[in-house]
Amino acid sequence: MEVRPILSALMRNKAGLVLIVAQVAITLAVICNSLFIVVQRAERVGRDSGIDEAGTFTIDSLGFAAGFDLRDTIAADLAVLRALPGVVAATPVNSVPMSNGGWSTGLALTPDDGTDSREGHSSALYFVDEQGLDAFGVRLVEGRNFRPDEIGELRQSDGIQADSIIVTEALARSLFPDGGAVGQQVYGIGSNNRTVTIIGVVEKLQQPWVGSTTVEQSSLIPAVVNDGNYSRYLVRAEPGQRDAVMARVEAALQDANSGRLLRRTRSVEETRAASYRQDRAMMSILSGTMLAMMLITGLGIIGLTSFWVTRRIKQIGTRRALGARRFNIRAWFQTENGLMIALGVAVGAVLTYGFNAWLMQTINAQRLPWHYLPIGALAVFALGQLAVLGPAGRAASVPPALATRTA
Repeated sequence: MEVRPILSALMRNKAGLVLIVAQVAITLAVICNSLFIVVQRAERVGRDSGIDEAGTFTIDSLGFAAGFDLRDTIAADLAVLRALPGVVAATPVNSVPMSNGGWSTGLALTPDDGTDSREGHSSALYFVDEQGLDAFGVRLVEGRNFRPDEIGELRQSDGIQADSIIVTEALARSLFPDGGAVGQQVYGIGSNNRTVTIIGVVEKLQQPWVGSTTVEQSSLIPAVVNDGNYSRYLVRAEPGQRDAVMARVEAALQDANSGRLLRRTRSVEETRAASYRQDRAMMSILSGTMLAMMLITGLGIIGLTSFWVTRRIKQIGTRRALGARRFNIRAWFQTENGLMIALGVAVGAVLTYGFNAWLMQTINAQRLPWHYLPIGALAVFALGQLAVLGPAGRAASVPPALATRTA
């Protein structure tokens, strides 16, 4: 089939051509950029926190009674928690992954020389006791766990006061790219040049902040926060018993000390759902937008092609009378549609990367990978060919005799 007559026919319908090309170009730009954002958000929502999310929960305690002693309360609470049936481990903790609140610091390989020239390696800080690893459910891949005699006390203004820490593999690689992190000493930034020794490495433990660029870099500190009247406990239950253990824990702690309030008993799965709620909402909105754009473009192609079929009844009949088969009529309209889509893709390619450049400047989006453009182009091309099947089929079914009698 010659393309020149089809192009000539398209140029005689410039308004319709411009409309479809514009729709395809805008749809392509929206699909490529939206799909990229959706994939990124899906990867972020689905990433592994490193802990036993299905079996862990937190519970907060706030003392209010006169003479409330936080140190004694924490010791008594831990004894109660660890004696309950179904509890695997329990530890005091300042934060958990995906909670969007916690402490952080920088770790350096050299002491502070007063010039502020050290390279800092960002790390979230989780303050735990000797059951911290078991309570989180993280996997120790190198080194050892904390001993009970290494657990100290900490106040918010103290910074890192421990002599040893356990770090994640991501932080270990950041500090020591060549390996061998266990046994190495690092300096806590803002901790008066205090040195700490890395005694262990865990496979994964995400930071509390889901939007962090160093989300895999965390440290476990052997210390119990003893400051004020507030404490938080992380409890890990045996498989399948988390909900039952949550009820037992709340009742047992309330009976153990009536001079405090228990609040925010929350599973880590609930914490994940709350932290990624906006990401899931954005994914739903963008997915709906992509479907809507595809639907609008498809309906536009159907409407315009149906209009052209109506206007070309006599032309179609003449072609049929001259020997054109139904296949040739369908091929004519599908080729015509393919040319319009190709023009739309060419314009849309420029629009797609222009839109991506705008997103990079306004919301710090990442550069769109090249392979999203051909994926989007194939999607709109397939949409165009599907949309034109109905009108092309109606055109091919027009009897030659009826068409030639049309004025």
